[in-house]
Amino acid sequence: MSTGDKIDNKAEELKGKAKEGLGHATDDESLKNEGKADQVKGNVKQAAEKVKDAFKN
Repeated sequence: MSTGDKIDNKAEELKGKAKEGLGHATDDESLKNEGKADQVKGNVKQAAEKVKDAFKN
């Protein structure tokens, strides 16, 4: 996994955490769910990159 991919995936995860937190603070269910979805996307991308790396070696 390239460093750029790691940073992008982590940024998406952190963006999701921020959205989720803002959703909690404003009692906005839609924003909370959107934040959770962003976190999941970032985690899935990281897992996919790790699998690719495992097969490269």
